Amino acid sequence: MRADRLVATLLFLQERGRVTVAEVAAELEVSERTARRDLEALAASGIPVYSQRGRGGGWSLVGGARTNLTGLTADEIRALFLVAGPLSATPELRTTVRKLVQALPSTLRAQAQAATRAGVVDATDWSRNAVTADAAHRSALQGAVVDGIRVRLGYAGVGKPAGERNVDPLGLVAKAGVDYLVAGTDKGLRTFRLSRVTSVEPTGEPVVRPPDFDLATAWRTLSGAFQDGMYAVTARARVRPDTLALLQRFLGGRVRVGGQLPDGWTEVWVDGPAAKAVAGHLAGLGARVEVLEPPEVRQWLARIAAELKGLYAGEELHAPHNQ
Repeated sequence: MRADRLVATLLFLQERGRVTVAEVAAELEVSERTARRDLEALAASGIPVYSQRGRGGGWSLVGGARTNLTGLTADEIRALFLVAGPLSATPELRTTVRKLVQALPSTLRAQAQAATRAGVVDATDWSRNAVTADAAHRSALQGAVVDGIRVRLGYAGVGKPAGERNVDPLGLVAKAGVDYLVAGTDKGLRTFRLSRVTSVEPTGEPVVRPPDFDLATAWRTLSGAFQDGMYAVTARARVRPDTLALLQRFLGGRVRVGGQLPDGWTEVWVDGPAAKAVAGHLAGLGARVEVLEPPEVRQWLARIAAELKGLYAGEELHAPHNQ
């Protein structure tokens, strides 16, 4: 697009101070005739660009003038503001977006502003619980990652009281709406869920970064090990046709569907981190799902059923009149 080429020409002028038509043509890979037309178009549009003939001449910005153009194309601007501009963004981000909008040429501002209104982030889940409780510590950890500063991290693991440890922040990762810190520890690389971080205190000491560290590679390794643990046990079961969709909605990708059995039920395989966990997930479906193997999952289901029977013995279920 010519508009993008004009922006590139202007930025080239700003960088070099003075350029020749031949230099512009070589830089933008266009003909000298096209380069001359573009320079003349800039001058005609009111930008203080002028040419000087003779030895040592060329095209320059009057008085070294500069422009507030960002050099972004229209598509790049749209993509940037769609990502950075949701109305529910942090106050700091909203301020940054406003400044970016003002830095754009007037012809592109309307589109950028429209992009900031094209999306919204709802910070609660369907249970009305906030899912951005980790935001209080995200800024501190981002700063520690960028500045390369070791921190004293307060952290409460699942079922454990909060404790503190020194870690080397190496990067932040967002997966399925959940933020994690990848950090070096005395036991090697570890991940920390930001929602479980209780405090962040910079120590002033420099981060010790592993040689050839790459955040994407490290995350694949760490998350792969975690996912392997989530699929440590597989139960084969049969499920009623009217319950299959409910089971898939509850467990998502941990349910693999087989074929239909002679009795009309469907064969499925359910993955989980342990026999007890798989049994716990399936127990709520009652007799609408039957685990066929392994025995450990069946035994846990029997134990859960006995505990529930003992707890609720004597209770009667009264179905609604419309059922």
